[in-house]
Amino acid sequence: MSEKKMMHVLPLEAYTSQAWFDREQEMIFSKTWAYAGFAEDISEPGQYISVQAGLNNIFIVMGRDRRLRAFHNICRHRGTQLIRAVGKAQKALTCPYHDWTYDLEGNLISVPEEQSEFKDLDKSCLGLKKASVDMWRGMLFVHPNPDAGSIMEWFGEVEPHLGPHNIEELVEYPDARVEYEIKANWKIVVENYIDVYHLAHLHSGTLAMYDHAKAEYGFFGPHYAFWEPLSEDYAKDIEKNAPTPLVLPLDQLGASVPMLFPGIGLAESESNWATFIITPLGPQLSRVENRVRLKNASEWEFQKQQWRSASFWSKSIKGKYSPEAAEHDDDPMASGDFTAEDIYACEQQQKSLKSPYFEVGASAQNGESPVRQHQQVVLDFVEGRYL
Repeated sequence: MSEKKMMHVLPLEAYTSQAWFDREQEMIFSKTWAYAGFAEDISEPGQYISVQAGLNNIFIVMGRDRRLRAFHNICRHRGTQLIRAVGKAQKALTCPYHDWTYDLEGNLISVPEEQSEFKDLDKSCLGLKKASVDMWRGMLFVHPNPDAGSIMEWFGEVEPHLGPHNIEELVEYPDARVEYEIKANWKIVVENYIDVYHLAHLHSGTLAMYDHAKAEYGFFGPHYAFWEPLSEDYAKDIEKNAPTPLVLPLDQLGASVPMLFPGIGLAESESNWATFIITPLGPQLSRVENRVRLKNASEWEFQKQQWRSASFWSKSIKGKYSPEAAEHDDDPMASGDFTAEDIYACEQQQKSLKSPYFEVGASAQNGESPVRQHQQVVLDFVEGRYL
């Protein structure tokens, strides 16, 4: 492989520049499917959720006919955002500015002082602008384009390479739902997620239960798929002392950790199925949302599982540095939490980008090849070559 191919594809500005960030919002996040939530988040007529899809705020609402529809969150009068992030309308959606009102199917049904202020107004032409909504693996997605087609056209190539989990048999535990911010560009967070080279190093203690040398990974379209088996010692141990009910058969144990473009991570392991949704907030700031699904259990059983899991992992997992070597009590590198390790690494990398001495060195031929491929996908989108 040539030296040119072994270097990173994107320039430094891609991780620090507002102009790059704005271009990505326009060319990537405004033109791809955006995760909005789970199917159970909208379960009755009038219930809705909204999501920022690049330059577009879009909401999904269940109509009186129990169909899900997606609309741009823009009142057709003066453009005010119509609804808040999550809620339940009664029978209609009313703009807070001038009380223009729409039914759950997006039709304009009421305009205050219509006869005196808006002569000959044709309300039938002023319904909410439509977007696309679709469901995939129990998750809801929206697309700004009302004619986006099936979401399977977007995820179809990677679908056969994802974990074999039966998601409909798993349940979400609200206490495991968290959101946090990472002081790093969204691409640094994605690149860390798909960097195979770092697994045996940054996470030498926290992810030692997997056999990284046997990992299988690659791109399918713009999406990345990854699977690795359990380490031999851990596989023997977990068959006898599993801390939580396993969600996979014994012959399929391991972790499938795909990153679906542009920032939809799935953590599909032997004990749970989780989402890792990355949302860019600025050139150097990202938000991550995690939601976790486990085998169904009573609240008492779940608490027992948590206790067993904590006891099991305390014997199996260690931070990169020992507590004695930690610089302070909450040192993420001594915490035994691989997420804390990742956040630390991402933020430290972002900090270094400010230095006039920063430069990218050689890139690992195999372990960092997903990083280079992801950067090429980003570049193709930004330059308008992908779609």
